[in-house]
Amino acid sequence: MVLPATPVLAFGTWLLVQSRAAAGAPTVSIFLKPPGVIPPGGSTTICCSCQCADGNAVLYKDGRRLRTRELRDGRAEFPISNATQKDAGPYSCHYLAGGTVLARSETLEMTVTAEFRLPRPVLSVLPALEVAAGARVTFRCTITHPRAGCFLYLEGQDKAPDFIHKDQDDFNLPRVHKGNEGRYSCQCYSGAALVEWSGVSNSLDLVVKDYTWSNVVRLVLGAAVLVLLGLIVAEDRHRLWCIRPAGRGGHRTAPCTQSSL
Repeated sequence: MVLPATPVLAFGTWLLVQSRAAAGAPTVSIFLKPPGVIPPGGSTTICCSCQCADGNAVLYKDGRRLRTRELRDGRAEFPISNATQKDAGPYSCHYLAGGTVLARSETLEMTVTAEFRLPRPVLSVLPALEVAAGARVTFRCTITHPRAGCFLYLEGQDKAPDFIHKDQDDFNLPRVHKGNEGRYSCQCYSGAALVEWSGVSNSLDLVVKDYTWSNVVRLVLGAAVLVLLGLIVAEDRHRLWCIRPAGRGGHRTAPCTQSSL
């Protein structure tokens, strides 16, 4: 039996829709690219990322509106070059659509410090840059300074960076997941009353391969859609065959011609 094409297509569409998460309320995040403390004269980019439809991102500093940019692929970027102490301070992003503010980000504190005096650290990741979900991953920020503490940055993260104490050598993630994936770097400092900073380390991209049940379900749904498409093709081919009379009261199937339709 061949299924009718319309219900098959409808069911396939339903499977595709069910395989995606339902869209929720828009959310906005704010982060620096690259992350870290900035030296005078340095440059960075304030990024506003929005899980939303088309609209505008509005950049605020100390509650004062600065600039507005159109969102492209859910992101708006605000570059800062030749940074000074006047650029330091709290920033936030608002998502604006139709003249209405629909979402606000958390506050990002941008720091512009004196000239970097500590040596630049080196970041390494163990056991590898590509791991399976659930694996243990170690980040090692190495600096040739005996009393330096370090911050571990994840680009695009809108929460406070992880801290590696001066008495620790590593930062560990006991069980990584897809949310831990991304570009990492580190930056170190020393001192209490007078803080001295290093530059930002090399950046490394961590890839997490997720073989969990949710991904298996997505694969099964994709396979189901392919099977349904195959059934549609089979139905079309079936319609192109006609039953023709054969000798002695029998019948045979043969390709339909214009005269037999």
